[in-house]
Amino acid sequence: MSDFARYDSLGLAELVRKRHISSAELVEETISRIEAANPRLNAVVCKLYDSARQAAASPLSGPFTGVPFLLKDLGAPLAGAPMSQGNRRLARLPRDYDSEMVKRYRAAGLVIVGKTNVPEFGLAPVTEPEAFGACRNPYDLSLTPGGSSGGSAAAVAARLTPMAHATDGGGSIRIPASCCGLVGMKPTRGRTPNGPVDGEHWRGFSVAHAVTRSVRDCAALLDATQGADPGAPYEIKPPARPYLDEVGSAAGKLRIAFTTAPLLAHSIHPDCVKAVETTIALLRDLGHEIDEAAPPLEREPWTQAFIRILAAETSADIAAASRLVGRKLGYGDFETATTVIGLLGRSWSAGDYAAAARYLQTWSRQMGAFFENYDVLLTPTLAAPPMAIGALAPTSLESAILTAVARLNAGWFMRASGLVNVLARKSLEFIPYTPLFNVTGQPAVSLPLHWNAAGLPIGVQFAARWGDEATLFRLAAQLEQARPWANRAPAGF
Repeated sequence: MSDFARYDSLGLAELVRKRHISSAELVEETISRIEAANPRLNAVVCKLYDSARQAAASPLSGPFTGVPFLLKDLGAPLAGAPMSQGNRRLARLPRDYDSEMVKRYRAAGLVIVGKTNVPEFGLAPVTEPEAFGACRNPYDLSLTPGGSSGGSAAAVAARLTPMAHATDGGGSIRIPASCCGLVGMKPTRGRTPNGPVDGEHWRGFSVAHAVTRSVRDCAALLDATQGADPGAPYEIKPPARPYLDEVGSAAGKLRIAFTTAPLLAHSIHPDCVKAVETTIALLRDLGHEIDEAAPPLEREPWTQAFIRILAAETSADIAAASRLVGRKLGYGDFETATTVIGLLGRSWSAGDYAAAARYLQTWSRQMGAFFENYDVLLTPTLAAPPMAIGALAPTSLESAILTAVARLNAGWFMRASGLVNVLARKSLEFIPYTPLFNVTGQPAVSLPLHWNAAGLPIGVQFAARWGDEATLFRLAAQLEQARPWANRAPAGF
């Protein structure tokens, strides 16, 4: 078990199949690691040790036979366990069915040992819910692991499990992957299922997959989970061959565009620019064609449209939570910021929502045209290294205004005062690249190709054409081989 942290999920599964170790032993090792590390990290908020032990004692099969796994506490209902979504009321409410993703994880042989910390309703790019407290980055406990899949990323980076479930509605797989030195792939919209109840999340912006330590785990898990389920709102073309077959296959000579322009932000930290520059040098050495080019983007109209969609979806999430609990929830049942975002969503008309959706769809057409000339777009994943816990929290004045708005149900004030733009800008200054591909639905991956002078991971993002995860897997595997990151780990975990 001293070698546990050396293996990825496929490696552990191979040990189980060869009877070098049992699933029960792997589960006990994972439980021991969680119990030792979680008081420092606050990554796991729901422990499912008894059911994990029962599953490990049962016959298991699949590509990940007997491997311990963590679910994000959002986007993956698990029968008999709560799905808090970072909310204090939902944390006490067990769900009565398994999501399709959970079914596919189990069919792949994974053993679910717990659920991970998330910001309320996944709204923030950091993981600091009032219900559970802040999750911490194992590379520096004073820093955020990112969000909204921050608990999953912190757990994987700290070697509690070799991979964990994650979802991504504005960068929530790629943001924590960058902060924690992991592989974080957001698949194409519709690649993984949302059923059996939900159709799409956040107007299709959100999609589920995982954070992993190796490219091959990322590929093999997507093989195990990809494909529409009954009643899905859309179905995309399946891959030509298993994604795992792409890992190690020749990437060919790709035409890669890059940009370090701020896009949705106003400035980019030098560490993030350097991460791209060193990656460009590596790509050129590997024979790829590199051009500096950026997709068209009008920052303010794009931001306003995105905020309108997000606020409306939050309003719907609040209403859905009330139905789950069985009573109307209001002020005091949610974090103040969540309440205000929901009120803001209610203050816009249905026509405003439709206009925002149309704007983003028109812009997505322009992005599609950009990728007619390039195979891949390279950007920084984030605009800055992992930030201090609390850095995105409202100021005292902002908090006082938010509280007054929430108590008075005055969502209109957020629009009239412009405070919504101030708060949204705080987040987008940190994540100016990731939401673009939630809107377009294209696949994008963050890879841990750079560490700064302080020893913090700095991810770079690669995006490809709609439905073309295969190119990203071939390129990611080539880069992983050229600049391995498997032995980069936080001290003390």
